[in-house]
Amino acid sequence: MPVSAPAALHSELVALRRTLHAHPEAGFALPRTQRSVLTAMAPLDLEVTPGPHDFASIVAVLHGARPGPSVLLRADMDALRVTEETGLPFASQTPGLMHACGHDLHTAALVGTAKLLSARRDEIAGSVVFMFEPGEEAGGGAQRLIDEGILSGVEAAYGIHVLPGPAGVFTTRAGSVMAGASSLTVRVLGRSGHGSRPHQAVDPVPAAAQIISALHTYVTRRFPVFDPVVLSVTKMQASDIINAIPDEATLAATIRALSAESVDILARELPSLADGIASAFGCRAETEFRSVYPVTANDPETAAHALTVLGDLFGPERAVPLEHPIMASESFSAVLKEVPGAFVFLGTTPEGIDPDTAEMNHSPRAVFDDSVLSDQAAALAALALSHVSRP
Repeated sequence: MPVSAPAALHSELVALRRTLHAHPEAGFALPRTQRSVLTAMAPLDLEVTPGPHDFASIVAVLHGARPGPSVLLRADMDALRVTEETGLPFASQTPGLMHACGHDLHTAALVGTAKLLSARRDEIAGSVVFMFEPGEEAGGGAQRLIDEGILSGVEAAYGIHVLPGPAGVFTTRAGSVMAGASSLTVRVLGRSGHGSRPHQAVDPVPAAAQIISALHTYVTRRFPVFDPVVLSVTKMQASDIINAIPDEATLAATIRALSAESVDILARELPSLADGIASAFGCRAETEFRSVYPVTANDPETAAHALTVLGDLFGPERAVPLEHPIMASESFSAVLKEVPGAFVFLGTTPEGIDPDTAEMNHSPRAVFDDSVLSDQAAALAALALSHVSRP
């Protein structure tokens, strides 16, 4: 069913996005962001449930003219602890915070979707749930909202995430679309001593160095290339002074995997690997493996349906299959574990920048073309209507 956003709404969404971008908030407490969204949706006849100050979610439900199924649409609202370097006229005014992952576009677009669908309430048999999620970058608010019952009666769920790519082109795929995320922390425990007399100490630093090297080798030899695992040791800490051997050294890694089976293997084998190497150096290892996000897995039928709906709306050249999964991770994965749905990407590289070399999300120089906002809002509206619109 054709959906389009009028020019006046597009201007409104761009203004909202740029306000959010200039005043980013991180984590779960997003009072200004929550207030901006509530104000923008105040004229609409929605059943709105705002979260408390320390968990600034918004759940808004549009009830159609007749009973029917429910479909959920999601936007994340939080920024990153990044110092912006874009030089944009609406750049962050909050030191150390930036909407470097495009959540400001997600939020503004979903507000636009709520307005588009509210104007077509009479066509809706069922309901549309608008899920505004805080803290996606801080461990995710999706699971808490699920625990509070947001998915009750929902038959399908969709989200759209902006990325570098040709502006206005939507992509997705069946099955794994984003990796699951896990973390590994290893404390290597030795015995301190003077840096000039290592033979009288048990130095944990060489053991930690060997563990780092072994971890990077392990993932290339343990997992098939068609079910890849990415492991990056990103933190190493030992002595605070140069002439002392420390009692312990700590390392930490982020891990991305595309299957639950790989995560199970990692959780079982990495502690043994670290402990075995530490023992060879006369040390011992304390290891914590934590699963942060599961794999973001699209329901195959829903993913194919999404590409069909978006291709019909914008043309097949703007709705194309995604060839490979993306090794970043997403809290929307928790939603897709519970209900069929699809997570879709939208290219937003501005004109004049090569999408292949554009700064990636999370970069302090990442820029997103907000000319796509009306199409992003219309896309979410069309996906919802494909489930709840009745003649």
